[in-house]
Amino acid sequence: MSKLTVKKVTTEAKLLLIGIPVFLWTIIPVYHMFLFAISPRDTATSGRLWPKDPTWQNFDHVFNQKHFYLNHFWQQLGNSLWIALAVGAITLAVATTAAFAISRLKVRGGRTVLNMALFTYFIPAAFLAVPMYKTMATYGLLNNHWSLILSMVTIASPYCIWVLKQASDKLPFELDEAARMDGATPLQLFRLVYIPLMVPSLVAVGTYALLLAWNEYLYAFLLLSKETDLTLAVALGNFLAADDSPWELLMATGFVYALPPAAIYYAFKRYMVSGLTAGAVKS
Repeated sequence: MSKLTVKKVTTEAKLLLIGIPVFLWTIIPVYHMFLFAISPRDTATSGRLWPKDPTWQNFDHVFNQKHFYLNHFWQQLGNSLWIALAVGAITLAVATTAAFAISRLKVRGGRTVLNMALFTYFIPAAFLAVPMYKTMATYGLLNNHWSLILSMVTIASPYCIWVLKQASDKLPFELDEAARMDGATPLQLFRLVYIPLMVPSLVAVGTYALLLAWNEYLYAFLLLSKETDLTLAVALGNFLAADDSPWELLMATGFVYALPPAAIYYAFKRYMVSGLTAGAVKS
């Protein structure tokens, strides 16, 4: 066996020693959530590695809203979806245009504004919850989905602008010069050159903003109070209000709630791992 082969085997063995524990640490909570979801109520906390009589009845209760905690399940799931998609789209629009202006158009003071926006991350988002609540109350947006959407866009945008700006800086400026020589306007440069080359980064930051809004609990809890306006993340917290919580229904609902983010990730996986400028410039 050659020295190169031994080194390769050793490297792969080290990766496995790290990867397997990390995988188990990640998958075990998901397995237990599924285990609870398919267990009858009386055996959900039995401690068995597999339920004695597994059932899909819990999912039937969720989908058909057969428990008073699930009276608005579909509406709350729709609220979560609408808010997440809106946050992803608006954040993407704001971050894309801002990064283009800072990186490609070299707008005066753009980098200073970006640094000031990033400075806000020194303050934990939880500390800003009360001021954000006061702001939304002042503008009459409480108990309105737009209060949560605007809050999440505010939180997500600085990071997304920074990511897109860093990716944009790696694009060859020769492409901009060639487009301008052909008479392209800044808008045409943005639409025909910048956007196509930035697709992987756009997908990554759009997915980040979407999932940030999808998983948000604190701001959704503070800004929304009407039962039919709640997101499913907040509604899940209501299960814990009872002394005898229906854990099997909570886990079944949580498992359903976790499926859309997983689907989104696998749908856009190839874009997220592809190169930013592959084939953009020919030598």
